[in-house]
Amino acid sequence: MTEFSSRVEQVSISGIREVFEAAGEDAINLGLGQPDFPTPDHAREAAVDAIRSGKVDAYTSNKGTRELREAIAAKHDRDNDLEVDPEDVIATSGGSEALHIALEAHVNEGEEVVFPDPGFVSYDALTHLAGGTPNPVGLREDLTMDPATVEDAITEDTAAFVVNSPANPTGAVQSPEDMREFARIASDHDVLCISDEVYEHQVFEGEHRSPAEFDDTGNVVVVNACSKAYSMTGWRLGWVTGSNERIERMLRVHQYAQACASAPAQYAAEAALTGPQEPVAEMREAFEERRDVLLAGFEEMGLECPTPKGAFYAMPKVPEGWVEEVIDRGVVVVPGDAFGENGDGYARISYATDLETLKEAIDVMAEATAAVRE
Repeated sequence: MTEFSSRVEQVSISGIREVFEAAGEDAINLGLGQPDFPTPDHAREAAVDAIRSGKVDAYTSNKGTRELREAIAAKHDRDNDLEVDPEDVIATSGGSEALHIALEAHVNEGEEVVFPDPGFVSYDALTHLAGGTPNPVGLREDLTMDPATVEDAITEDTAAFVVNSPANPTGAVQSPEDMREFARIASDHDVLCISDEVYEHQVFEGEHRSPAEFDDTGNVVVVNACSKAYSMTGWRLGWVTGSNERIERMLRVHQYAQACASAPAQYAAEAALTGPQEPVAEMREAFEERRDVLLAGFEEMGLECPTPKGAFYAMPKVPEGWVEEVIDRGVVVVPGDAFGENGDGYARISYATDLETLKEAIDVMAEATAAVRE
């Protein structure tokens, strides 16, 4: 029988997908990390116009069109007060590819990658695929990642650590002080800080800050995407930015794995970034309202849940058997241990669904909570 790569053998199908497939067709899906809003019309039309004009019939530059990279640079200036050279941007096939090429370009065989636990499922898997060794670290009570814990986890074998704010699966938002500390740690220990900022526009309390704002050594790279901010998950358009030296190494991975991001998606993304930003604010306001309804429901059920200050996830502590009971009653939720060992005893709830459906799901969760406690 054919032998398989030891790297791929260390990676399993996402626990999130397993839950989806086990649920019935009529189930209410609170497991999906996808906004339920349409992609803004001006972004769609830009893609249609590019297709009709023939602009998308050929490869773009490996890094992406110049116009898109200029739009990304302008976005960082507008939203993050960061000066980014368009030459130091790579448009990628979603934020997932951006994470992949960042790790592939910086992690040697056996080197460690520090990331939050519970944390986004790709951090562990992509570390294995890069030949690295995952080094997950636990979180504070409010589910933010403590810079001191990260610094304690760094060894001479550490290649990188990942910061994710606002965070998936917790909804936690790191403070500006934390972000400054993460930049300092990257500088002092000469390790790479990968800042995953795909949820930056979904902040309800506090503010989004990037460790790149505080970086003066070139040891921070930023991963972002149009997926969550503009409800463009299916378009698969993300990017990574960092120092010219780091971008050049990541480009070596990207150009052979991908050649270039989808051309129609690049034109749509350019329009999304440069066009009206009202849809972003409207989505954020809707998510905040849904969050408050969900938290009120948890309080009535007697479930403890750290207040998510961003993204569109909540992670309540749940009794044993709760996830299975909820799924059996027709609501898809994800067990916390799908995001790491420290997620055991929690569940991730996505409130990227309309209020009426969310309220229906809350009623089901309340019934399941009562049944489990009986």
